[in-house]
Amino acid sequence: MIHDFIMHVMCPFIGTIGYAVLFNIPKKFYLCCGFTGAAGWLIYHAVVSMNASAVTASFFGTLAVVLTSRVLSVRKKCPIIIFLVSGILPLVPGAGIYYTVYYMVTNQLAEAVLRGMESVKTAFAIVLGIVLVLSIPGGIFQLVSTEKGARQRRG
Repeated sequence: MIHDFIMHVMCPFIGTIGYAVLFNIPKKFYLCCGFTGAAGWLIYHAVVSMNASAVTASFFGTLAVVLTSRVLSVRKKCPIIIFLVSGILPLVPGAGIYYTVYYMVTNQLAEAVLRGMESVKTAFAIVLGIVLVLSIPGGIFQLVSTEKGARQRRG
């Protein structure tokens, strides 16, 4: 049980940092990028373990990634894209797209359509999650950051 939990946190954490390195993100943001990817995958895995579909889990995982990215971008005073692009990659339906093409090449068209539709629905869930969170006014995240800073200065 604990081994599975560690694997579901560490693998996306390390993988997300790998993408951050690939995208030439400054080194000081590597841990935050890893945290963002791990948070999204952890939410994804929790929703899937409650017998929800991969599409639903991708939506909630995306919400976690985008919320985390917005908060970190305000706290670290950098663009949200630094955390969002690398953090969202563990949720991208790469295997579904691969199997869609595989089944098309092997002339198993019914299975290709099934996998392709699942991948498209997952991609739309990711887009919907990003748009939903990014439509929240940025001032809310600045207020949260300002309140935390004021509490730290007082305490």
